[in-house]
Amino acid sequence: MLLADKHAVIYGGGGAIGSGVAAAFEREGAFVYCPSRAEVDALDAEAVEAHARSLPRIDISFNLISHDVVQGTPIVEMDVEDYVRPVAIGVRTNFITARAAARRMISQDGGVILFFGGEGDPPRGYTLGALQTGFHAIEAMRRQLAVELAPHAIRTVTLRTSGIAESLPEMAGREEIVKSLDASTLTGRAASLADVGHAAVFAASDRARSMTAATINITGGALFD
Repeated sequence: MLLADKHAVIYGGGGAIGSGVAAAFEREGAFVYCPSRAEVDALDAEAVEAHARSLPRIDISFNLISHDVVQGTPIVEMDVEDYVRPVAIGVRTNFITARAAARRMISQDGGVILFFGGEGDPPRGYTLGALQTGFHAIEAMRRQLAVELAPHAIRTVTLRTSGIAESLPEMAGREEIVKSLDASTLTGRAASLADVGHAAVFAASDRARSMTAATINITGGALFD
């Protein structure tokens, strides 16, 4: 098993993507902790630090918390707060959870901090609000962390995605959105939850030990490297 005896904490593990990654980690032998928001508010630095200290160790940290992005409204028609809020949420929660994990990992023998999303060019025909603004900010943070944490044997890797159909809520036009996700790829098929899980397992495992300051592109060619 690729993650035997590793301890992984997943923030936002109750969502579709988080639960899929948690299941994949468990299948590969990891001990997985998925604190709910009621247990740990990832916007609360003290709560996250206390939870991190309470765990036996942290080998893997993955933040999959929703950023509450408002989509479907052109930027010129958006409220300032609707644009700024998701960027602030994404940056704050990723900073807080990555810092807490890194502090534990420094006192151990290293670890892996995973990020989700990754920047890309805005697709034509869509109004995605601050989605890409937030991803770009988080990627800048991840690169800086890679530089500062590498001497402590801590790796940082982003799973770069373009949309997971299975994570979409039931809503009007869902089938058309799923079709558009597939159509945007070169392979004709967008990544599934299973694909995300497989990629996350690999990135977190020792088989990826030479990977840091890097992204794993699982967009099926929807985004180019």
